[in-house]
Amino acid sequence: MMGLRGCRLGLTYPEINEMQVKAIFEAACDLKKEGMTVIPEVMIPLIGHVNELKAVRTQLEEVAQKVMDEKGVEIEYQFGTMIEIPRAAITADQVAEYAEFFSFGTNDLTQMTFGFSRDDAEGKFLNNYVEQKILPSNPFETLDQEGVGQLMKIAIEKGKSVRPNIKLGICGEHGGDSESVKFCHRIGLNYVSCSPFRVPVARLAAAQAVIEEKGNKALVTA
Repeated sequence: MMGLRGCRLGLTYPEINEMQVKAIFEAACDLKKEGMTVIPEVMIPLIGHVNELKAVRTQLEEVAQKVMDEKGVEIEYQFGTMIEIPRAAITADQVAEYAEFFSFGTNDLTQMTFGFSRDDAEGKFLNNYVEQKILPSNPFETLDQEGVGQLMKIAIEKGKSVRPNIKLGICGEHGGDSESVKFCHRIGLNYVSCSPFRVPVARLAAAQAVIEEKGNKALVTA
């Protein structure tokens, strides 16, 4: 995960990103001509420095504008990024200048924060860590609120200081974990994304989080 992937791949081989964004905007323009409202959200993964996002966004907005000019259609769109690297979280005020939304890639953010390779950790020592109470739970199954969660809080606070209405969410397996979903609700995330078979758990946890929040407010009022 520390190699040539994410935004690094697109910056090294720009034609990969350009091909994808061209396809997205061609489809969106065609659908708008058919009377449908489409608002593409282009998410740039694995940035660690704001200049990575700035460079990719500049490149891809040129592609988007060219497609819209060719199609004779203007569409609304957003650019955002995945927060997967601790440096991106603690410099989120800079990142938010070029991102309309953050999606926390909590799988990779957990790997980066702990210094674990997930495959290596789960296959070799992580179960022992949990059994020996070195860790309270597998951090790839239930979000580490004291470490990874604090980075998320920092990113949210800094991002909102620059862009108050920034859209915030997570993607990854934590989006289907009950305790993780409730934590995400408490810190102000707008949505979670997870694999299809985890959606019922995520929806139930989100409903429970809202009920618990309302119950706490009622107790405070009383």
